Amino acid sequence: MIPYVHLANKLAEKGHLVTFLLPKKAKLKLEPLSLFPDSIVFEPLTVPHVDGLPVGAETTADVPNPTGNYIYDAMALLRGDIEAKVRALKPDVIFFDFADWVPEMAKEFGVKSVNYQIVSAVSTAMALAPGAELGHHQPPGYPSSKMVLRGYDATLCSLFASSCSMLLRRIANGLKKCDVISIRTCAELEGEYIGFIERECQKKVLLSGPLLPELQEIAFMEKEQFQELCLGMELTGLPFLAAVKPPKGSSTTQVALPEGFEERVKGRGIIWGEWLDQPLILSHRSVGCFVNHCGFGTMWESLVRDVQIVHIPQLYDQALTTRLCAEELEVSVKVQREDSGWFSKESLRDAVNSVMDKDSEIGNLVKRNHKKLRETLVSPGFFSGYADQFVEALENEVNNMESS
Repeated sequence: MIPYVHLANKLAEKGHLVTFLLPKKAKLKLEPLSLFPDSIVFEPLTVPHVDGLPVGAETTADVPNPTGNYIYDAMALLRGDIEAKVRALKPDVIFFDFADWVPEMAKEFGVKSVNYQIVSAVSTAMALAPGAELGHHQPPGYPSSKMVLRGYDATLCSLFASSCSMLLRRIANGLKKCDVISIRTCAELEGEYIGFIERECQKKVLLSGPLLPELQEIAFMEKEQFQELCLGMELTGLPFLAAVKPPKGSSTTQVALPEGFEERVKGRGIIWGEWLDQPLILSHRSVGCFVNHCGFGTMWESLVRDVQIVHIPQLYDQALTTRLCAEELEVSVKVQREDSGWFSKESLRDAVNSVMDKDSEIGNLVKRNHKKLRETLVSPGFFSGYADQFVEALENEVNNMESS
């Protein structure tokens, strides 16, 4: 939800009033991120209980298995409450993501519905063509037809497509029924996927840019894989700072470290299990390589920094953005792993060394490509230009509706 606050801040900066309709827990988390408290209002909603939803759960972060449909079913039960609030607020635009009944409701009130996707365009395209990334049922003109996912990455996407088929249908339905599709990305990275979405949905896609900053993203691991990651960092022979959550079953990162690890890396390596200021760390001139799982926010953060990039995707959307960066844009490398998902300390070491070795062919290739792309992304006015044009396009949509 955090990218929605960044969008709200941009809209408020341009003089617009924004109202969030969101669960009570999310209100407490997001309200401090508002830069315009007089223009951004957070209206709490009480999420009703449905069978299968843990008591007190309000967002996907509260659900042990977020692939289920429980949160989405619960949100559908709020339609009456939301309609009442919309009737009272009389907005010009309603932003939504997976609630595919919003376009119908918006039309009843004469309001523009905007489907705003905070994931990548390649992940959004997956909702319109499930299985395409695995080489199945690829519609004409689908990007990356020659770069299908394989191994563990294919497993991640296959499991998501099968377990979240209802969610994907809801997203696809919302994309096709809304008045405006908008995505938090840039054409310079995902132009082909944006074009595919426009052709499939028969409407133009508005781009907001990434709307940085983004918050730190760190993933849970099994204890054995966590220890292998630590040993892989040690094997590189390089100084390192690893920000990783405690592995499953461990209260802290320290208790899960390999035997003798802290003593061996003392003075050159730190394993950190709590929050840290990721942008601040990455901007330091001593950082030469950034190993990450390629969440969409982290992807943008790495692309605008002068660092080499290594990916270890953990979820389906991270596998897609990793493929985009490592294979299509060729600005990063991916740690090799077994079909089970396991990666060895040697494969992590080899990936890091492949980009840090000054004589490495692949290291020099991704460094050149990344430098060229980074120069575009950090050029003056690039990201702010996307955001400004996005707001202007929305204003034109509203004005056209009022004049018709």
